[in-house]
Amino acid sequence: MQLGVRMETGVVRGADGRRRCGWSVGTDDYAAYHDDEWGRPVVDDVRLYEKLVLEGFQSGLSWLTILRKRDNFRVAFAGFDPEVVAGYGAADVDRLLADAGIVRHRGKIEAAVANAGAVLRAQESHGSLAALIWSFEPRRRGRPVPVDLSQLPARTDESTALAKELKRCGFRFIGPTTAYAAMQSLGLVNDHLKGCSVRGACESDRRSVTVPTA
Repeated sequence: MQLGVRMETGVVRGADGRRRCGWSVGTDDYAAYHDDEWGRPVVDDVRLYEKLVLEGFQSGLSWLTILRKRDNFRVAFAGFDPEVVAGYGAADVDRLLADAGIVRHRGKIEAAVANAGAVLRAQESHGSLAALIWSFEPRRRGRPVPVDLSQLPARTDESTALAKELKRCGFRFIGPTTAYAAMQSLGLVNDHLKGCSVRGACESDRRSVTVPTA
């Protein structure tokens, strides 16, 4: 969890009566992201690439900043089509550095382009980026349900191993902490707190999703 905001650490009842993880209170953007995306399993390579890129751009910033610029990022990066972005050159990097609608950071922009090529290499070696990422899903049996954000780890053995494998494929700006934040977002782990109204829905979504394998 790398939200970059001061937050409640437990479950909070919102104005609509729904109980949510405390980090999602305060803005409609966070509430919608919490309810509809965070912890829901993602198995599509384009969406996975988008999530990894945005996690990289978020480093040092509030996640709210990224959420509010996400549509601009999608335009700037061709809908996060890795085949298109992998072909970006120096002129495209300069164009993106001049785009006020996104985060104008040369290292992060160049990493996003490099990561598109890494997606293609992951597809060649693992069949899909999804197959690579989901191979690091932790074993769920016996994992305690968190009741407070302080119980959530910043990184795990699985996120460390995932980051290592992604780097082997050529990914940049993906360390163990960023990898764990991605695992939370992508539904590899369900870190919605006990009593959160969304936790059960995420569990149900995971049971209904077929995870690709290499």
